[in-house]
Amino acid sequence: MPLHPDLERDLRLAIKHFWTTRKKQARKQGSKTGARDAGARTAVTGGRQMDGFVRMIRDYLCKNGFPKAQVFCNEAVELPGWYRPEKKWDLLVVADGQLLAGIEFKSQVGSFGNNYNNRTEEAIGSATDVWAAYREGAFKPSARPWLGYMMLLEEAPGSMRPVKAREPHFKVFPEFQDASYSKRYEILLTKLVRERLYDSACLLLSNAEKGIHGYSREPAPELSFQNFIASLLARTLSVSKTGNSN
Repeated sequence: MPLHPDLERDLRLAIKHFWTTRKKQARKQGSKTGARDAGARTAVTGGRQMDGFVRMIRDYLCKNGFPKAQVFCNEAVELPGWYRPEKKWDLLVVADGQLLAGIEFKSQVGSFGNNYNNRTEEAIGSATDVWAAYREGAFKPSARPWLGYMMLLEEAPGSMRPVKAREPHFKVFPEFQDASYSKRYEILLTKLVRERLYDSACLLLSNAEKGIHGYSREPAPELSFQNFIASLLARTLSVSKTGNSN
């Protein structure tokens, strides 16, 4: 099912914002001190690249009945954990004292080998921590909240070519054999959803050349933006109206 034209437009604007923000940050980094981080880190250290996605989701929720006061994306985004005191999420929906949803927005441009494991550990750890806290009653009287994970990965030779897995002692699972970093992310997010660590996940591929005009593509239908936004809206509206979640 195609996206609603307005939502498709907003997604393209968020992609465009991501790449234009990175370019601006890379240009401005160190302009006052003369010091620059090495390589692509000049853009990474600036942050805020994913703000367009955060605002898009916030505005979509508000257009569908949530007051802005119930959608948090800049301040008051901490949730208690079980293994640590608290963790900041990128977007939370909290209504009438109930946690309805939490979303992480992540990206990776370059340094695929260095950062893939870090992103994997973050995604697993964040969900594991919040579900343990939920199990122990940290969010009472909330029903089971909805958790989402959105990932924008640079579409580049380094992310698309096969990568040999290291197996000095034991064999990796067959799906990882010669899987590119793009495929590894697809496997990761699919497993996170099927294991119910997250209720939905979205994987978008884009590149600086065409992304500046809003281009992106979805390598896996199960991880489409359409599925992601539909799942989020269905769960949050259902829980906010009934107070129940399965």
